[in-house]
Amino acid sequence: MSSLLIRNIKTLVQAETNPRPLVKGADMAVLPAINNAFLLIENDRIASFGAMERCPDRADQIVDAAGRMVFPSWCDSHTHLVFAASREEEFVDRIRGLTYEEIAQRGGGILNSARRLQQTSEDDLFESALLRLHEVIGYGTGAIEIKSGYGLTLESELKMLRVVKRLKAVSPIPIKATFLGAHAVPAEYKERRNDYIDLIINDMMPKVVEENLAEYCDVFCDRGFYTVAETDRILKAAARFGLKAKIHANELDYSGGVQVGVANGAISVDHLEYTGDAEIAALLEGGTLPTLLPSCAFFLGIPFAPARKMIDAGLPVVLATDFNPGSSPSGRMSLVVSLACLKMNMLPEEAINAATINGARAMELEARFGSIAVGKVANVFISTPIPSLAYLPYAFGSNLVDAVILQGKMWPSSRQ
Repeated sequence: MSSLLIRNIKTLVQAETNPRPLVKGADMAVLPAINNAFLLIENDRIASFGAMERCPDRADQIVDAAGRMVFPSWCDSHTHLVFAASREEEFVDRIRGLTYEEIAQRGGGILNSARRLQQTSEDDLFESALLRLHEVIGYGTGAIEIKSGYGLTLESELKMLRVVKRLKAVSPIPIKATFLGAHAVPAEYKERRNDYIDLIINDMMPKVVEENLAEYCDVFCDRGFYTVAETDRILKAAARFGLKAKIHANELDYSGGVQVGVANGAISVDHLEYTGDAEIAALLEGGTLPTLLPSCAFFLGIPFAPARKMIDAGLPVVLATDFNPGSSPSGRMSLVVSLACLKMNMLPEEAINAATINGARAMELEARFGSIAVGKVANVFISTPIPSLAYLPYAFGSNLVDAVILQGKMWPSSRQ
């Protein structure tokens, strides 16, 4: 058995003696922490932690964390990490005045990424995605979800998900895979949408399940994309195949996506820039998690989701990056935490809870990840010397991750 002891921790953040499956409402402002602490890791698990006066005196490897804080790794429950190319030309188009929807109507956006992905080999997609995966790990991410959705053909959707499966085989962090064939309607199906939905249900889903390529099925239920009725049909079919529901909802309008997600028992409904009383009431009635993506709102210049209203209503808010080439070209969770504080009026404690334990819950990983608790997987990061917890979202332009530990082993951070 190997052991790693981190000593003299300024603050051990999210340290739980009674692990919680998630945090909601007023409890999101409570972040359990221990000052002047130690953390003992044995093999790949957290063995013990506490105040320095109880610190063990030996271990195979000892790290002195004087002046630095230790956090559980970020849990990023919404990404599109596998893609063929960046889309900075659309970034310039938006500067010139075009909206996200106008770009999509001209064949840009998701359809642009789909064309490029269809022309890119599986090996090339794997190599570029592996680089991005290592990048976000260096920024402190210790669990991640990756969606398809840039294929939009049977062959290319399967190609994307096979890349995700290959990433799972070599990744030091857990990866959850989501089938998002209903990300957009391909141009050739514009006048026969039902034929494409038939393709998703009758051709794509059986192959996804046959090859064990995904745990979840997602649909972009929003204005200009998929309707509530179409979304309901797809998710009910997914359920028959054993794929659990997730939803892109209410990014562009009050689409009904939240309600149809809740009605189908979705694990999460994501985006939610347009969320009112009816949506909050629906979320309070079910167990579906609201996942907010503030770096998308920031990048596109659209409204930010009303996180404050959601938390005050008693909901368990989740934060994720939405890392993708068109609307959020960043997988840096610390920036998401900063934007949640700056633009959505979340307290630092609330944002950290949303990006750790609640993010783990949105991937059904809360029993093993998302907090520092005895028996959980030892995925943590050590900060640079920082004066306070609030400094992490405050110093949004600085990389404050000094060291990353995954499954009890040191991992090169992005600073190295």
